[in-house]
Amino acid sequence: MEEKKNILTYEGLKKYEDELHELKVVKRQEVAQKIKEAREQGDLSENAEYDAAKDEQRDIEARIEELEKILKNAEVVVEDEVDLDKINIGCKVKILDLEYNEELEYKIVGSTEANSLKGKISNESPVGKALLGAKVDDIVNVETHVGVLQYKVLEIQRSSN
Repeated sequence: MEEKKNILTYEGLKKYEDELHELKVVKRQEVAQKIKEAREQGDLSENAEYDAAKDEQRDIEARIEELEKILKNAEVVVEDEVDLDKINIGCKVKILDLEYNEELEYKIVGSTEANSLKGKISNESPVGKALLGAKVDDIVNVETHVGVLQYKVLEIQRSSN
């Protein structure tokens, strides 16, 4: 079975690469030093510092593995080449919630980069999926557990703006 591609913007790719570098170069050294110092204290069976350092080491290695998997299957969206005629991954959209007459602005990103608190919604989320391919002035229906939400596409722009 082929693994799912992780669609990333360049910004997301850079963020993950920087985090991976930090973990491999800095954090691994720090935790190795903590383990060494804890070992020098003698009896490891009741050494809380040693246990905490080993837990931290395990967490770091798990995150490194996770990041390497994301990056191995990464497909980067070149945001400058995104077609602005219709909504696509890597663009910023301004939409109008027709029920509440409220303007919303989102950046459409791949699922690994999604962060609703920062206005980044996944192409796999109900709203993201419904918006993909829509053009300015289109009315988009989004099926949710609370019913159908309607949005009007007001604007599509490059996210780098």
